[in-house]
Amino acid sequence: MASTTPSIKLWYAPGACSLAPHIILKETGVNFELVKVAFDSINNDEFKAINPKLRIPTLSINNDIITENPAVMMAISNLVPEKHLFGKTPLDTVRVIEWANYISGTLHGQAFAGLWRPQRFTADPEDHHKLQAMGMTTIKESFRYIDDKLKGVHAVGDSFTIVDAYLLTMYRWGQKIGLSMESDYPKLTALVVEASKRPATVAAMEAEGLAPIFN
Repeated sequence: MASTTPSIKLWYAPGACSLAPHIILKETGVNFELVKVAFDSINNDEFKAINPKLRIPTLSINNDIITENPAVMMAISNLVPEKHLFGKTPLDTVRVIEWANYISGTLHGQAFAGLWRPQRFTADPEDHHKLQAMGMTTIKESFRYIDDKLKGVHAVGDSFTIVDAYLLTMYRWGQKIGLSMESDYPKLTALVVEASKRPATVAAMEAEGLAPIFN
């Protein structure tokens, strides 16, 4: 009889946005293979053959390649629907998608990318500092919006979803660039404190060699 256990592989970089789906994979309890990708070698032909976008995370489920973080985490969540990692109700699922698109498109794709990768938006190095300044402004505005929007220690409903893992990942980035995350964004901090205690989060961060978020 053929095995019904899916073959799962996640390409990741330590501390990158792929941390979120790594946490979600740990939450599912399924077996999976981790493949570490160094940013300085992400443009190699081997990885390009897997994902022509040359981006992580990249997920393989039974050799079907899935890209883009919201889609990657939806695919992982679908492996164990009883855990409700994409929300418990139809409206919850809509809210999860709403959050994930905002984090992926605005906070990551515009704000942090503008700060860290201005060359993606202009070929003129003279404009890089302007884009970086705009990126930093958008990061702070985005975190303020997120903090104002949160109503409890979970972003959606009354249980852990992929959004909590995604926000934890972005919170780490905020710390990395020197923002006063705990004092400036207390509701987001409360969410991340809870998310960081979860065994799946601890296991994923240890596997990536990352220090705890809070001392």
